[in-house]
Amino acid sequence: MDELDRSTYKVSIMKSIQLSSLLLSLLSLTEGISLNKRDNGLEPRVMSVEIQRRTISDPISNDRIRLRKRDGTIDIGIDNEQSLYFLNASLGTPPQDFRLHLDTGSSDLWVNAQGSKLCSTHANICSESGLYSPNKSSTYEYLNSDFNISYADGSGASGDYATETFRMGSVKLEDLQFGIGYVTSDNEGVLGIGYKSNEAQVGQLNRDAYDNLPAKLASKGLIASNAYSLYLNDLESATGTILFGGVDQEQYTGDLVTLPINKINGEFAELSITLQSVSADSETIADNLDLAVILDSGSTLSYLPATLTSDIYDIVGAQYEEGESVAYVPCDLGNDSGNLTFKFKDPAEISVPLSELVLDFTDVTGRQLSFDNGQAACTFGIAPTTGDISILGDTFLRSAYVVFDLENNEISLAQSNFDATKSHILEIGTGKHPVPTATGSGSSDNKENAAASLAPLGGDAAISMVAGAFALGFAWMLI
Repeated sequence: MDELDRSTYKVSIMKSIQLSSLLLSLLSLTEGISLNKRDNGLEPRVMSVEIQRRTISDPISNDRIRLRKRDGTIDIGIDNEQSLYFLNASLGTPPQDFRLHLDTGSSDLWVNAQGSKLCSTHANICSESGLYSPNKSSTYEYLNSDFNISYADGSGASGDYATETFRMGSVKLEDLQFGIGYVTSDNEGVLGIGYKSNEAQVGQLNRDAYDNLPAKLASKGLIASNAYSLYLNDLESATGTILFGGVDQEQYTGDLVTLPINKINGEFAELSITLQSVSADSETIADNLDLAVILDSGSTLSYLPATLTSDIYDIVGAQYEEGESVAYVPCDLGNDSGNLTFKFKDPAEISVPLSELVLDFTDVTGRQLSFDNGQAACTFGIAPTTGDISILGDTFLRSAYVVFDLENNEISLAQSNFDATKSHILEIGTGKHPVPTATGSGSSDNKENAAASLAPLGGDAAISMVAGAFALGFAWMLI
């Protein structure tokens, strides 16, 4: 890898870009999600499940694979350091335990089979995540051998579809459909919680969708509506929360603003909303974008068009390394009090502190990355997309409290309340505007959103889960 040119290194990264502390500018409209106390006066049924922390060696490559792929109330916590988010669950009778990657960007639950090709030759990397054996479960029911999640570079997973008993904390679901990976390229099982229309068998085989986890929770009456809220908390926090069927009003500031989800080629398939502008303090970086962006918890970084990322790099003084497809900044930038502001329609604004965009990566020996001048180097949390799809991943989502209402095709946003110490959970109800206290004109109708120009993407309680994001490592140094 070429050395960073000290003469071209932008000292402007050190300049003060003090940004105004941002509050959401919200519409005081009657429409929006309405959170409810239960009519019988009972507290919401809440279930907590703790998760572990792990290390992934190369999150950038993981994100790139996911982007290439796209081109072809119960309470559970989330463990969080810099990367992916996981929760614990089990399949089978007796239960076989798994650590699952929580992913709003996909829709299938799948796990590695005990006899999978990858895990047979690399058992050590699969053992922590869990392996499934049909022969060890009395509730296993084979469906077909058509499970196939494929990636443009040839990676992915294939094997059988089956149904099983699924447990998550105290919740038990019978006959949940999932994929068993016999040929895989990933040691981690995935819990996809997106639209049913984005399931692999729909995209790959043009078959009818099945009830995935959030849809099944709703159809079984465990939650009132197919909706959930996501709170990752800040980069320094060990835990976050996903609430199936509920909203925790202590985890955000201001009001929730409801936005319509974009249709993609005439259907709701991805959790996509329209980004209008990006700014730094009083300086507008880009406006009138009308850019469809997907909110994806399975993506470590955020990926935006190259021209937009280049303008952002000029403001913060990031050094982009084309060979690695990632930008680097002095780690001192994490001490800056500035923010980047993302404005959406209606209007909703989310302020992302620069400290949430500076990721401290080390190599496999634990050594800090550095520039050739000896200054500690960190990865910047926004990178250029390699295709037509723009992603707001974990580097954005940590600063936002997001309610995904798949029932009504709406997303509600508010500024995240980092390190919330209290909890006030309300259920997401049913009907046109079920999310409690939300304002805005969400109302996704039958018209195609003009911003959504993406290609087809393939392939009475809140449930709160704790999941884990883990420290990252790199095998190289910027020296």
